[in-house]
Amino acid sequence: MMFRAPAFWSDDGLIAKALSPLSAITATITARRVACPGWVAPVPVICCGNVTVGGAGKTTLALDLARRLTRANVHILLRGYGGSSRGVHRVALDDPVSVVGDEALLLAAAAPTWTGADRAASARSAVGAGAGVLLMDDGLQNSTLAKTASILVIDGRTGFGNGRVLPAGPLREPIATAANRCRAAVIIGQDETGATAQLPPSLAILRADLVQNSSIAALHGQSVVAFAGIALPEKFFAPLRQAGATLVAARPFPDHHVYTHIELQDLLREADEQNAILVTTPKDAVRLPPSVRARVTVIGVGLKWEDDRQIDQLLAKFIGSKA
Repeated sequence: MMFRAPAFWSDDGLIAKALSPLSAITATITARRVACPGWVAPVPVICCGNVTVGGAGKTTLALDLARRLTRANVHILLRGYGGSSRGVHRVALDDPVSVVGDEALLLAAAAPTWTGADRAASARSAVGAGAGVLLMDDGLQNSTLAKTASILVIDGRTGFGNGRVLPAGPLREPIATAANRCRAAVIIGQDETGATAQLPPSLAILRADLVQNSSIAALHGQSVVAFAGIALPEKFFAPLRQAGATLVAARPFPDHHVYTHIELQDLLREADEQNAILVTTPKDAVRLPPSVRARVTVIGVGLKWEDDRQIDQLLAKFIGSKA
């Protein structure tokens, strides 16, 4: 079973305070790890990372940046969470999700993608294959590969939770420590928790909204059974309601959830009984068998930037600084 964040991570209450002495241990271990020098690639390395456990929108940002960096021959690096592949692996679009993980298949549709826990080893292979820019999906706390620039990705709705480091809170390391290694921050959605105020004043802050693709319009007035195995399923369900769909059921599953035959049959039966459309995310769709995927409507998501020019200028600066 995949991990679900405990409720007290959003509340600085007694449990969080009782666990706070252990947070110092986590912070110390992380600080030692990130202090280790990594391999310096001959091409720019841009990291989309976060300071919290769970989904902040790193993969969505990586997809957006990959499309902007196509002419620079960008290659994407990620661990390949949920996949069985070990060592460096170049992702093929027909790779089983069980081998490379769901996020790798989504990214491979946008640019050449490599999985592997050792980002330096993946980077060497990518450079050998002609990569002009390396884009990391996650890895802010991974020190095997030196970054030209890191972007701190923040979910506007959840922010930094209770602001404490694991296990007392959702942080992998203190906010200031992570932010000081970044050249910019991207807040996805409205800053509902005041995350901006917790960042260094010198850090460039950009904002973007999650937007569903145009196919969501066809769901207006339709009965829908929605399901999502992502870190924050409500980020998928809420826009469906806003688009005018009638959610007769919204079924959340843990992030990267591997659906069983029984679960899928239950979802199909529920949709049939409700005379509803079965809807899910692209990340979930790649985890479905073809027979089920054919019966599911997939609603993709992208970013709408508050100022589109800012992100292009930032990327140009990052790439230019390596030249």
